[in-house]
Amino acid sequence: MASQDWLEKDFYAELGVPSDASKKDIDKAYRKLARQYHPDNNDSPEAEDRFKAISEAYSVLHDEKQRAEYDEIQLMKSGRGGFGGMGGSTGGFNMDDVFSQGSTSGDFGDIFGNLFGGMGGGRGRRGPKPGHDLRTHMSIDFTDAVKGTTHDLRMRAPGVCDTCHGSGAAPGTSPETCRLCHGGGMITVNQGGFSFQQTCPDCGGSGSVVPNPCPECGGSGAVTKDRVITVRIPAGVRDGQTIRLAGRGAPGERGGPTGDLMVDVHVRSHAIFGRDGNNLTLRLPVTYTEAALGAKISVPTLDETVTMRVPAGTPSGRVLRVKGRGVPGKGDLMVTVDVDVPTKLGSEAKEALEKYASVEPPTDRSKLQQFTAH
Repeated sequence: MASQDWLEKDFYAELGVPSDASKKDIDKAYRKLARQYHPDNNDSPEAEDRFKAISEAYSVLHDEKQRAEYDEIQLMKSGRGGFGGMGGSTGGFNMDDVFSQGSTSGDFGDIFGNLFGGMGGGRGRRGPKPGHDLRTHMSIDFTDAVKGTTHDLRMRAPGVCDTCHGSGAAPGTSPETCRLCHGGGMITVNQGGFSFQQTCPDCGGSGSVVPNPCPECGGSGAVTKDRVITVRIPAGVRDGQTIRLAGRGAPGERGGPTGDLMVDVHVRSHAIFGRDGNNLTLRLPVTYTEAALGAKISVPTLDETVTMRVPAGTPSGRVLRVKGRGVPGKGDLMVTVDVDVPTKLGSEAKEALEKYASVEPPTDRSKLQQFTAH
């Protein structure tokens, strides 16, 4: 659901992308800025606020539905939207007035409820307001990404108030049904020959009021605090993948449902292993004699060292498969053979190679002759 404060924010400018940017460009811009301003990497006083603004912009623009709603709001704000002709005093409507009527609710649906509610077209938001989704990122080791693990994520973010447990009411008291809207969250306003519905100004559309607000959270039911969240990393998670933790985002107002937490995963590179989908990759140096005669060679994996057979006559660049040594239950270890040609030879080795060269079978270069200039 769209938010009222979207009117005043330029999410595209926040990420430094044009309004017609592709989803790929938006993802790329967010990852770059998130690494730059994440509080773990940047201890400047402005970094935390900048990171929150970047995360909010990305959470909206990354979601196709929310992005469409945001674009529509910006279009209506500029006067080019479908209701642009309703502005001015002649018709009796002004879009600025329409937006300001429902400003306490923060609910884009109330904008249309204000216009058409009296004619059966509107439906006001009832009940406590849901919490926003939050977004953060975490870095994990290559091995943990392949095998899966659990990771404690420490973050400072909105959480349920420990004093009122999210109700917004001071200890020993409870929220009460709003007397103005009788718990419905909407009131009817008569203007001339028309009847309009708008969000109840007393309860902000929640249907309840808090006569004695909690001294800790001021009646919202949420406070910003340090939180430790255990994140389960599934085996095979990829660099740049997002993990959604349902119900671990910002708490809703006055006991409303909690939003989700979106965790963008950054996987650190490994010193010797690479990744190709669910397979791991490794380059294995072998000697000329091992490649020519064949050999059994010890090869490292993420779990243990295994013995792999290199067939006789293996050329440099050939890929050998070690089954079951990639992502658990899904992938293998793909070993690329690199024939190591020595740059320096001792006298005995040189003599042995010269002797071998005298009996070495000739190399077939007949295929190259067709390219020889005539």
